[in-house]
Amino acid sequence: MSALLLIVAAYLLGSLSFAVIVSRAMGLPDPRSFGSGNPGATNVLRTGRKAAAALTLLGDALKGWLAVVLARLLAPRFGLGEDVVLLCALAVFVGHLYPVFFRFQGGKGVATALGVLVGIDPWLGLACLATWLAVARLFRISSLAALSAAALAPVYAGLLTGWGKTTLAVLVIALLLVYRHKSNLVKLVAGQETRIGAPK
Repeated sequence: MSALLLIVAAYLLGSLSFAVIVSRAMGLPDPRSFGSGNPGATNVLRTGRKAAAALTLLGDALKGWLAVVLARLLAPRFGLGEDVVLLCALAVFVGHLYPVFFRFQGGKGVATALGVLVGIDPWLGLACLATWLAVARLFRISSLAALSAAALAPVYAGLLTGWGKTTLAVLVIALLLVYRHKSNLVKLVAGQETRIGAPK
């Protein structure tokens, strides 16, 4: 029962869509109603409010990190192991993708995935962030950077933590992130994906 409560709590934390929350608090339009329709920092940035986008990015990343850190802190007190921590990591990420509080219309998960990975292992998170930054700088395509980081995340996890359950959890997160970027994959293949800094 304790394990289930932690997992549900992680999912509910993940369901807090900061793109929607911040937009409402700052009197901005619902990010699901314009641009890409994705409730994430990139779409919030299209309003021209950099502060709102930054708060969205920070909130989405922090909730991923917090879910993992709290699960790791609380699990031993209930006689639970690392398996529950990994399930909480998956739950908070799924909560972001399919938030119960916002009609299951969630974001693509890049910031939350980063927070989760930093929570699992800071070096893992930093390796993925470095990959994102390098690809984004080289090609100036945000989705390509995210997909590249997702593809390498399980490899980094395996090298840093061993080829066990942690790497399997990271693989599941990576596959879900790629799935949520399926429309971007189509645009990338067609050469139609928008570059960073280019007009929409």
